[in-house]
Amino acid sequence: MDFMLSGAAACGACLFTNPLEVVKTRMQLQGELKIRGSYQVYYRNVFHAFYTIGKVDGLAGLQKGLVPGLVYQFFMNGVRLGSFAIIESSGYIHTEGRVSAAKTTLAGAMAGVVGAVMGSPVYLVKTHLQSQSTSSIAVGHQHKHQGMTKALAAIYKQHGILGLWRGSSAAVPRVSVGSAAQLCTFSSAKELVLDLQVFPKNSWFVALTAGMISSVVVVVAMTPFDVVSTRLYNQPVDHLGKGQLYKGFTDCFSKTLKKESMMGLYKGLGASYFRIGPHTILSLFFWDELRKMYQHQKLR
Repeated sequence: MDFMLSGAAACGACLFTNPLEVVKTRMQLQGELKIRGSYQVYYRNVFHAFYTIGKVDGLAGLQKGLVPGLVYQFFMNGVRLGSFAIIESSGYIHTEGRVSAAKTTLAGAMAGVVGAVMGSPVYLVKTHLQSQSTSSIAVGHQHKHQGMTKALAAIYKQHGILGLWRGSSAAVPRVSVGSAAQLCTFSSAKELVLDLQVFPKNSWFVALTAGMISSVVVVVAMTPFDVVSTRLYNQPVDHLGKGQLYKGFTDCFSKTLKKESMMGLYKGLGASYFRIGPHTILSLFFWDELRKMYQHQKLR
């Protein structure tokens, strides 16, 4: 049940934040491996990107990749948050009744690794679909898939089972860092809010406030890994399935840093917060509330 509730919570958040995921993906691919000022800027900021995509690709363009996005959230966060919930209920993350930052970080990272490996094939397809657009505003490589199922089948047919896990070398550090930052700060912030007695113990404001605090830390820690992950997943590959732009995580990180400076690794930071921030807040809020409702039902 922990896995089901966690997956449902993440899917609920995804319905609201998927358009921002599309915007974030496009902004991270814009000007890939090019010096600032040497490429055409289609998306000036998150609001301009939102308007441009809606105008050129239509409202449906803002929900590209929604199906694989929901599938990814259900399985990845179902496994990640579900695993963490089991670890938490076992008492592992507490030391003498208080949340241990070190133990929570380790548990969050471990849960993130499992979730990232599980969800990598669907995340690959989601990135491909979200980067696809009308040629007049296209950024990054255009894979031209016709939907999630056909994309998975085409990748498997061309590159085999390992081709479906292409880019997972970036997904694992991305999700493990994000998961560790998210769950550590959420657990600690929840405890702090309860200690300060700002809200009643069972108030939904406790989880909401903790989620807001966690969202800021997650975005700062996760964005460089997110940029690298997006680029590795979306890069074109040769007939052997090898990337034509990057050899792997380290190569992508160093090339982006060399060509685009540190700003390249934080490209689309505003879009990242508008997407990851609300998603963190909503998923953790839904997760906490669903678990409380389930526990209340069990006690009746």
